[in-house]
Amino acid sequence: MEQDARPKVHSMQSWQKIARRIRVPLGFLAAALYLLSLWQNAPRPAAIAWSLALVLPGLWLRAYASGYVKKNEELTVTGPYAYTRNPLYLGSILIAAGFAVALLSWPIAVVLAVGFAIIYIPVIASEERFLRNTFSDFDEYCRKVPRILPRLTAARMTSEAGTGLGGSFSLNLYLRHREYNAAVGVALLYLSLLFLRPALETFVPGMR
Repeated sequence: MEQDARPKVHSMQSWQKIARRIRVPLGFLAAALYLLSLWQNAPRPAAIAWSLALVLPGLWLRAYASGYVKKNEELTVTGPYAYTRNPLYLGSILIAAGFAVALLSWPIAVVLAVGFAIIYIPVIASEERFLRNTFSDFDEYCRKVPRILPRLTAARMTSEAGTGLGGSFSLNLYLRHREYNAAVGVALLYLSLLFLRPALETFVPGMR
């Protein structure tokens, strides 16, 4: 069994290296599609408004989770981590989906979905391997808490060894993780949705 597992581990590690290399090009591709979408079609106010139903919860979830997690120090199982093992990634998915809705763009939605699949799935696998090797309670945590989609009620751990069972939201952790950058990024994207197209129409002749 151990010999059979080694090729799988090696393959996953190789794919993680590839994912890190293509992450930036995919980001540029998404940005190019974003600008192309703005160039071709003016954003609809109703779509922008509906997008807030996804973006704001995603932004809140990332901020809330960042105030609990102590990376590489303890297995965080409280706050949003009692509902989903990856609240930060779930928040990012909601934000990305929200901006796809704001632009009413299937190409952007597809690029974002593919980007998540080929980049974050290997990253999650790598993080889970580290946590499993580091914290003895991680397997119990996995049995009780879903990887992405949240459960309806908070999970309770039965063992206290090596886990962060206590604690509450920490503003210091939020600031240490610089999660406010996500709010700044979201604000800039919405400003571009509202004002970039009018600016292009002003400076680019013949644009409607």
